[in-house]
Amino acid sequence: MVTMGRPVVAIHLTESERSDLRRLHRQRKIAADLQVRALIVLLAADGMSNRAIAEAAGVSAHTAGKWRKRYAQNGIAGLYDEQRLGAPRKHGDDVVEAVIAKTLQEKPRGASHWSTRLMAEHCGLSKSSISRIWQAFRLQPHRQETFKLSSDPLFIEKVRDVVGVYLNPPDKALVLCVDEKSQIQALNRTQPIIPMTPGQVEQGTHDYERHGTTTLFAALDVATGKVVGECYQRHRAEEFRKFLNKIKREAPDDLDVHLVMDNYATHKTPAIQRWLERNKRFHFHFVPTSSSWLNQVERWFGLLTQRLLKRSVHFSVKELEADLHAFINANNENPKPFVWTKTASQILESIARKCSHMQAEQGLM
Repeated sequence: MVTMGRPVVAIHLTESERSDLRRLHRQRKIAADLQVRALIVLLAADGMSNRAIAEAAGVSAHTAGKWRKRYAQNGIAGLYDEQRLGAPRKHGDDVVEAVIAKTLQEKPRGASHWSTRLMAEHCGLSKSSISRIWQAFRLQPHRQETFKLSSDPLFIEKVRDVVGVYLNPPDKALVLCVDEKSQIQALNRTQPIIPMTPGQVEQGTHDYERHGTTTLFAALDVATGKVVGECYQRHRAEEFRKFLNKIKREAPDDLDVHLVMDNYATHKTPAIQRWLERNKRFHFHFVPTSSSWLNQVERWFGLLTQRLLKRSVHFSVKELEADLHAFINANNENPKPFVWTKTASQILESIARKCSHMQAEQGLM
């Protein structure tokens, strides 16, 4: 027996209504939630289901249905949040708009970014008022994220190759993300650590003594989260070849081995090429230049730094290497793989939006 689902509210827009919604979706000086609601209505008017809208707009199907219904009942006014009980607003829309415009378009004199104190002094408002306005519009002037776009001429091909190996690995194959973390220092604080006590965090000196360095070669199994690791004093092609032989010994003989790695010179020397020719079941996949985020072992290195290296104390390289191997063994006792979800097309679309945004910003300068 066929069961019918809940009927979907149909949305029909005039050209004027569609134009207003597009303007609302593209306007930068409004809350991001309002932009998403406008997008939901536009997609609904194109005949998309709530499930399809949810996937395209990054919301739940319930949320898509809610704002579709609200628009059908109240028009564009239904997309705004209903007024809640509480104290009346102290500042009108013109004041709020002035704060937002100044935050986005100007810099304070003698500083690189606004703080709540500086903005409050400049606008004659309280720090709490500035904080509420910024919070409502998701503005965080104190934060800055870093990025770098790859200039690799084969960027698209390499992204599709690596992501394809992650999402659709070949049959009877082992997929490993390989890299080396070089110059790991054996550090000892100049004075003893003061341990944590109730009401007091652990304390250590900011300066330290160096007792040598090591390089950790690691291969992360993307399917299981297990790691093969080995420490060497240097990170030349010779050490990389030794590590490849270690992987060869530990990998099941009946499986092909696909290695995802960066474009470091030691990965492409004639000696490594000759090794690859002798070991036909090994296949190399190179991430684009300046795209280490595509290599999952880099995330594992982040965990290693956070959980061990950041606060560890070592009196020798031997102690450091012993702790590194202990960390790997503990990881392999209860491995947890990272779950890759983005398709190559989604990644490329995200980068295209970043490039378009950069071009738009440069055009405004």
